[in-house]
Amino acid sequence: MVNFFTKFLSKLFRRDQKLKIGLYGHPNSGKTTLANTMSEDWLGKPLGLISNIPHETRAVYKQEKVSIKQDGYELDFDIIDTPGIATKVDYKNFLEFGLTEAEAKERAKEATKGIIEAIKWLDDVTGVLLVMDATRDPLTQANITIIGNLEARKIPFVIVANKTDLPESSPDRIVSVFPQHTVVPISALQGENTGELYMAMIRKFK
Repeated sequence: MVNFFTKFLSKLFRRDQKLKIGLYGHPNSGKTTLANTMSEDWLGKPLGLISNIPHETRAVYKQEKVSIKQDGYELDFDIIDTPGIATKVDYKNFLEFGLTEAEAKERAKEATKGIIEAIKWLDDVTGVLLVMDATRDPLTQANITIIGNLEARKIPFVIVANKTDLPESSPDRIVSVFPQHTVVPISALQGENTGELYMAMIRKFK
């Protein structure tokens, strides 16, 4: 009887809990581009700035009250766009993008703080879109670490194989590396296949 009551309360709590979907992944995997696409699709306005310089997003951006309506279904949630997760941040990597040494060191410092903030947000998000660059090898320490944390915390997630508009893109490689997880190939920049992603989100997070 106690176990039944505990499970009942747990389900009731989850149903009433506000859905917060975090966007996680490597720097420049397209998280903010996807957040902008989702925000523009359903709210008519973008969320954050994008850049070819790594760690452009160095603080969490939040967009509340997003409502997806797809094929007769609806999903209400907040978007939590997090800074890119990297196992190492070296200021020297920013110098090739034209930053001065002082600017590069400051960006590296902010990026490190952003990574810590993103990890802390795992205590608050109720679902995750793990965005991977489909032109790159998905078997990285950062991806493995993120998935391990999500599984340990029992946070449902969908892997987004992004940048399918690029000729070197290979979403099948991501599927083969993570066959046990839901993988949806999209181009956040071009808005390709976002309908399938929205349905995957409804199935996973509803």
